Amino acid sequence: MSAAAVPQISIAAFESGTLSVEAFDHEAHIYIAWLYLEECPVLDAAQRFTDSLKRLTAKLGIPGKYHETITWFFMFLIDERRRISTSSDWFSFRRNNEDLFVRGEQSILSCYYRRETLGSDSARRSFVLPDRLAP
Repeated sequence: MSAAAVPQISIAAFESGTLSVEAFDHEAHIYIAWLYLEECPVLDAAQRFTDSLKRLTAKLGIPGKYHETITWFFMFLIDERRRISTSSDWFSFRRNNEDLFVRGEQSILSCYYRRETLGSDSARRSFVLPDRLAP
């Protein structure tokens, strides 16, 4: 999904479960998290996001895709990045935080977590603190 298309996704569509798997890629996850954090404090935003994501993955028939540690880690990191940012719009946030959008072996997650940790059932079911020192 391109950065220009992301703002067409809304919290309402996310919460109602009307998003398709194709429309809800990694960038869209970050965008929706950013929107929630624009509306409410981080703990409230994380809980709303988590509840809606669990409903959406269940509705799409992929409940096993939900990962508690990854979800909460990104919520806290996006919140921190928003607070230290000098701009308040999505496009500036996106441009200034490219590392949040990298996938695979070079993902920001690999700076904070060992692969074994994220692959564990424990990390999937409940939030696990990072086990690597960030750069």
